[in-house]
Amino acid sequence: MLKILLTLFIFLTVSVFAENITIDFAKTSLTQWHQYGVWGIDQEKKTNILSLHQQSKGSFNLCYTQKVHFLNGSISVDFRANSGRIDQGGGLMWRVQDNDNYYVARFNPLEDNFRFYIVKDGWRSEIASADIKLSSGWHTMRIEQKSNTFIGYLDGKKYLEAKDNKLTKVGGVGVWTKADALSSFNHLHIITEK
Repeated sequence: MLKILLTLFIFLTVSVFAENITIDFAKTSLTQWHQYGVWGIDQEKKTNILSLHQQSKGSFNLCYTQKVHFLNGSISVDFRANSGRIDQGGGLMWRVQDNDNYYVARFNPLEDNFRFYIVKDGWRSEIASADIKLSSGWHTMRIEQKSNTFIGYLDGKKYLEAKDNKLTKVGGVGVWTKADALSSFNHLHIITEK
């Protein structure tokens, strides 16, 4: 009986979590990433970080990969707002179909808010918002997606929960900023569920 239960536990554990991926920018080449804006890998205190160096010609600065197939699970990243007169901060993008269709979670220190957006056919619409102040420096953002429900965390604290069913297909993952928000990112971690 114990052998059957152990086999069942292993099967369920393997079948629930399909991938557990950490993208280390010290070892990751951006050549296969879709980039809008000028992105680069910078060394800071003996670690490599992904940074936006120059904004794109459009409204949004994107850096994402289609090599990770995300539908449900969680994504986290460490982020830091470096500068920006019009906009600051940034965040995660997921279920990315292309540069005009995806979900976004972003923090903006100029507005002191954390928001969920959907970008559909190139148009951005707000889904949820929370007013929050964060100190300058590095912070951790995490989203959890299950079916049409997503939850947003900053530094381990839950701030957002929303539902949306406009993007239901598997898509890529990445990072996002807007306008002149020059930001840095590190430790992109993805757990996908079957």
